[in-house]
Amino acid sequence: MRFPGIILLLLLATGALAQQTRWYKGNTHTHSYWSDGDDFPEMILDWYKTRGYDFIALSDHNVLADKEYWKQIPTHPFRQRRFREYLEKYGDQWVNYRTDSAGRTSVKLKKLDEFRPLFEEKGKFLIIKAEEITDGYLGKPIHMNAINVQELVKPRGGNSVAEVMQNNLDAVYEQREQTGQPMFPHINHPNFGWAIKAEDMMQLRGERFFEVYNGHPHVHNYGDSVTVGMEELWDQLLVRYLEDGKPPLYGLATDDSHNYLEYKVGLSNPGRGWIMVRATELSPDSLIAAMERGDFYATTGVTLKDIHTDHNTLSVKVAPEARTRYKIQFWGARPLGAGTSATVQARERVLLKEVKGTRASYTLSPKDLYVRARIISTQVQENPFQEGDLETAWTQPLVRKEDK
Repeated sequence: MRFPGIILLLLLATGALAQQTRWYKGNTHTHSYWSDGDDFPEMILDWYKTRGYDFIALSDHNVLADKEYWKQIPTHPFRQRRFREYLEKYGDQWVNYRTDSAGRTSVKLKKLDEFRPLFEEKGKFLIIKAEEITDGYLGKPIHMNAINVQELVKPRGGNSVAEVMQNNLDAVYEQREQTGQPMFPHINHPNFGWAIKAEDMMQLRGERFFEVYNGHPHVHNYGDSVTVGMEELWDQLLVRYLEDGKPPLYGLATDDSHNYLEYKVGLSNPGRGWIMVRATELSPDSLIAAMERGDFYATTGVTLKDIHTDHNTLSVKVAPEARTRYKIQFWGARPLGAGTSATVQARERVLLKEVKGTRASYTLSPKDLYVRARIISTQVQENPFQEGDLETAWTQPLVRKEDK
C-alpha cells in the first residue's frame, strides 16, 4: 500500500524540479563575416562558449546565414592571420576556400545549420537565430534585432523614424503569429547617428525591449549636452508607456560585437555587455517567456545573486567579488513638484534610494509609478565602452500595484 504514496511523492518532486530556474548568460547582438563583423561565425561562437556564455544570438545585418556566400578575406595582416588560425583549427575537411590568380583568398562561409551542431549542447549552449533589421529614414540609421526569427524580415521602411520602427516591429510580430514560434524585436542603440528620439519611441505599439547599454563605441550610450543618455531615455519611456496603459519597457545590455582580432577602447569587442535570464531551461521558448515577464537583468560585469519582488517591494542581492564595493540605486518616477497629486500625469525621474552594500530593497509608495535598480561596483570594466566605466547592472522595472 506504500507504493502509490511513494509514486505520488516522486511525481510531486519531479514536478517541483522541473519548475526550478537558474540564471543563463547570453548576448543578443553579435556580428560576423556574414555582414560587417571581422571574424568567422565558428571562431566567434567558440569565444563566447569557452567564456561561460549559455546562449548567443548571431544577428547580422539583413541576413540569416542560410544561403551560399563567399567572403573574400581582406589583405590586412590581422585578417590574413585569422584565416590561417581558422584553417588550422577546423582543417581542410571543414574549410572550403579558393585563391584567385591575384593571390586573393575567398572562403565559403558555413551556414547556421552547418555550424550549429559543432557548438550546441542541450542545457549547456544554445544558438538563437536572429537578424539585425537594418533600415533608415532620411539617412538616419534605424536598427532593431529580431530574436528567434524563423524567416528573413526585409526592412519595411516608412515615412518617419517612428513609422519605420513601427513597420518593422509589426513585421516581427506578424511572423511570430504566422509561425507560432516565440520571438521578439528589440530597438538597438537609439543614439547611433543621433537617429531616434524619445518622441519617436513614445509612439510605438508593441515595443517591449531596447538596449540600455550597447558596447559599440559609436552609439552614445551616455548622450551629450542636448540628447539624453540611455538610462534617462528609459525612464522617460517608462513614464509614458505606463501612463498610456502599455506594458513596461525592459532594458538589455549587448555587445554589438564586430571586432574580434584586436581589443581596445574604440573597437566593438565582445564581452562588454550581456543579459542574465532566469528561466526553467535553456530553450528559446523558456528564455523568451522569462524575458517577457521581466525575469532578467542587464550587466557589464556585476553579478546578482537574486532579484525578488513581493507585491510592491523590489529586493536585490549582489554576488560580491573580492575587494569590490557596491552601490545599489533605486530609480523611479514621481509627480512633479512637492505635494503634487499622484494622479497628475507630469512626472519626473528621481533617485528614490541609495544603499552602499550587497543587498537592499525598496517598497513603492503611493506616489511612485515604478522602481528599477542600478547596481554600480568599484571595479573598472575590463575593455570598456568608454575609459573609466565601472561594472554595472540594471534590473527590470517593478510597476506599482494598487493595494487591495
